[in-house]
Amino acid sequence: MPRPTIPDLAAAAGVSVATVNRVLSGAGNVRARTRHLVQEAAESIGFYGLGTIQAKVSASRQRMRFGFLLLQPHRQFYQNVAAAIREAAVAMADQGVEVEARIEFLDDLSPQNTAAHAMALGAQCDSICITSAVHPVVTQAVETLQARGLPVFALIAQLSAAGLVHYVGLDNWKVGRTSAWAIESLCKKPGKIGILMGNPRYRNQEMNESGFRSYFREHAPDFTLLEPLSTFEASAVAEEMTEKLLNQHPDLTSLFVSGGGITGAMAALRASGRASELVVVGYDLMDSTKAGLLDGTLKVVIAHPLRQLAEELIKGMIKATRSPNDGVNHTRIVPFQIYTRENI
Repeated sequence: MPRPTIPDLAAAAGVSVATVNRVLSGAGNVRARTRHLVQEAAESIGFYGLGTIQAKVSASRQRMRFGFLLLQPHRQFYQNVAAAIREAAVAMADQGVEVEARIEFLDDLSPQNTAAHAMALGAQCDSICITSAVHPVVTQAVETLQARGLPVFALIAQLSAAGLVHYVGLDNWKVGRTSAWAIESLCKKPGKIGILMGNPRYRNQEMNESGFRSYFREHAPDFTLLEPLSTFEASAVAEEMTEKLLNQHPDLTSLFVSGGGITGAMAALRASGRASELVVVGYDLMDSTKAGLLDGTLKVVIAHPLRQLAEELIKGMIKATRSPNDGVNHTRIVPFQIYTRENI
């Protein structure tokens, strides 16, 4: 069999011979998708110049390094977030951008540690993304990095109410109100509602609670909302706080878990024997909350659409890196998902 020629490659890729020649020469006026089509066709027909095409396609990609600071590595949710980020970064190669995702998890969530890691990551990356509580020490680090021209993004929890830091996440006011609607709709009669928060310094959790309370003030004032208890993003503390609520309020009818520690809350509910009696709304879909929905410990879970979240984040970071001084805010609000045991 004669070896494939350039016209053969052009026919296999569905492009012109001139386009194939531009890919082989490394010309800049060829779309990334077209380059990949030619490369795939060369691989499929055994084109003799495959190595050259691969080298030219690789050289044509813009290379960017992005840093990500996520919370504790033992939490499944943040491992799921990391996996979605890696997948979205790899997918950018089809659009001519080679993204290196440098992901770090923080065991120590103190503001000082978060700020130190942000500064170190910022020195090595073209853009960084942080999941963090709002604190003056963290804010100062973010402002320092921004002053150097580094785009900084907040993921899941906003870092600035004034839009001074790009944000990719949910409309947390709506998350709170939707959670309240679910509880009002599922409770047989008005009663006491417990609220667990990870830390009120996480702006998303603060907005969750604000939206939650606003719904009951407006639509269901006969319910009694207890003061929120902090879990400090720890399952053991969440378990202790849930036990406290159940012991102090035997007439508790529902529970809203708006932050970390939901596995601990579910453990306390199951141990009490009252799990099926309470209407419990949780946050984010993972193996543990799926199990909670299936056995009735949880009635509703509101979740981040991780694939879309990661795609919007990577795209925003690419745009901000290309034009760091254009003044454009790359905030993206993604729609949340609602799960019950009937649709997981």
